[in-house]
Amino acid sequence: MKRSHGSGRNPVSPSEARQLAVASATLGPWRAAGAVAAIGSAVSLGLHTVTGDFGLAVVAGALSVGLMLFFLVGGIGGVLGDRSANSSEHRIRRWARAHPWQVAVVPAGALLVSDLVMRQVLTDESFFSSMWDGLWRGALVTVVTGLIGTFGASRR
Repeated sequence: MKRSHGSGRNPVSPSEARQLAVASATLGPWRAAGAVAAIGSAVSLGLHTVTGDFGLAVVAGALSVGLMLFFLVGGIGGVLGDRSANSSEHRIRRWARAHPWQVAVVPAGALLVSDLVMRQVLTDESFFSSMWDGLWRGALVTVVTGLIGTFGASRR
């Protein structure tokens, strides 16, 4: 039995919903997200350097801020979409606007994994400490992306 995740006209299976969520997340403005992440990381690193702190933990913290900004901007762009999307992207964009919370989980999961790996490589944090940092940052990305997607879709 298929569960309906669509608008009622075209039922979407759970596996199709996952595929649509990933596809819509990949349509985000990832170049712009990279620029925002680079600026955010540089500012974070600069602020720590000015205060006299420096080391791999500071670098990891700055990179973590950058990763969070990267996935936040990319995720929001994936949820809100572009009105001028071509016809092959139209279904994906429409589905993403109708299901912002499912789309928000994709960049949050990617953030969790990348932040966890980065912290394990660059710092001497325990696995669970790194996991906790990734989880709360991922939760923040999910909530912000989901809320912006929800209210952004309702305003259109």
